[in-house]
Amino acid sequence: MIQPLPQPLSGVFAAVLTPQKPDLSPDYPAFVAHGKWLLAQGCHGLGILGTTGEANSFSVDERIRLMEAAVQGGIDPAKLMPGTGCCAITDTVALTKRAVALGAAGVLVLPPFYYKKISDAGLYRSFAELVDRVGDARLRVYIYHFPAMTGLETPIAVIARLREAYPGVFVGLKDSGGKWEHMEALLRAFPGFGLFAGTERYLLATLRAGGAGTISATTNVTGGAARQVFDAYLQGSTDVEAQQERLTAMRAAIEAYPLVAALKSIMADWSGRPAWKQVRPPLDLLDAAAEAKLLAAVGAAGLSLPKAA
Repeated sequence: MIQPLPQPLSGVFAAVLTPQKPDLSPDYPAFVAHGKWLLAQGCHGLGILGTTGEANSFSVDERIRLMEAAVQGGIDPAKLMPGTGCCAITDTVALTKRAVALGAAGVLVLPPFYYKKISDAGLYRSFAELVDRVGDARLRVYIYHFPAMTGLETPIAVIARLREAYPGVFVGLKDSGGKWEHMEALLRAFPGFGLFAGTERYLLATLRAGGAGTISATTNVTGGAARQVFDAYLQGSTDVEAQQERLTAMRAAIEAYPLVAALKSIMADWSGRPAWKQVRPPLDLLDAAAEAKLLAAVGAAGLSLPKAA
């Protein structure tokens, strides 16, 4: 049965890479060009300044400039979901206010991730304080659930409390926990919730369960194939399972390597621009042997990009 997609944001979102110059400063024109290219390949939207975008390796000023560059460069802000979560509430508020002012359709917010074993009450306060300080009716928050990075779970009870206290504000969640049971539980608890799987291997399952789609690192290069799965699902196509299997195989070939470095190696190979390989410490590049194996594996999985970005 085809499920409706009532969420204001749905579909295939790329967790966008951030190109950098040799001095490791953001390459703003390349960032805008890559975002436009991703949309042209079929992505419905762009999750900028998340984990894949190395956001927490950039300053607040740099992150604001990247958001501004995207909009000033001609990317529709209604297609943007910037990551704005930081350890300091003042930084999170500053980034979120700028994203809302620019017209972003939503913001993806990590919980404050330095302190561990925080209480549910403390987690609730961190999100509630954000909404109160931003004080803008346009704010739409997607919680970023990524316990492998943050060391924090996002309990259903906390989400329920936030949704009750701030109706219409907490509209969805990106689940990068990798546990399908957690995603199913969220969708049962909150019908119509804008849940995005953090990997496209769960795209079809998420759609069938009533979720919104995927926000994935690897859709920087698999966006076209992921869009085919999304469209096939909506059309009730009989080969949607086969298309999902093909997409999953591409994802598996890439996630065998450190994702950011692997994706930047793929982009450098297809574009012919070695500058794509720049990453900020503490991330590191793939060595030549690993890169060769990666490129062979993604080719064998059927990955091909229509044109260089």
